[in-house]
Amino acid sequence: METGTNGETGRARWVGLPGGLLTLRRLLLVLWMTLLTAVTAVVLALTAGPAWAALGALWLPVAAWGWVLLGRNWRSWRYAERADDLLISRGVLWREETVVPYGRMQLVEVTSGPLERRFGLASVQLHTAAAATDAKIPGLAPAEAERLRDRLTELGEARSAGL
Repeated sequence: METGTNGETGRARWVGLPGGLLTLRRLLLVLWMTLLTAVTAVVLALTAGPAWAALGALWLPVAAWGWVLLGRNWRSWRYAERADDLLISRGVLWREETVVPYGRMQLVEVTSGPLERRFGLASVQLHTAAAATDAKIPGLAPAEAERLRDRLTELGEARSAGL
């Protein structure tokens, strides 16, 4: 599987995140908004009367707005492997691009919580000497996360050998 650029002067080939992360985040949104709607309706029904319970539905537009925002946020995440560094780009309103030089990486972790494992996802966490350049790529397929970890570790060892 060819990744990154075909040379140091080529343009970076950006890779987006798989859809499993968006599915997980939207499922969590629906679960939380359903819970908030039910709790609000029950509390208002018990304290103010049954007619007020309909106000629990005010959480539904919030859920619809969150659904759209989660999709935009998911589409904004991407990464590219270049000859000397890894680029991570994210953000809708405030774009943030992190450049992690391979020679500065100290630790590359692959993590997966219970929900991530259920959806077949893993995250790659990159640690450098400067905390400001630590980076994370969430929602990768476990095989891709492990491949990326192995490749970044190999490139990091090769780049830091001259120090």
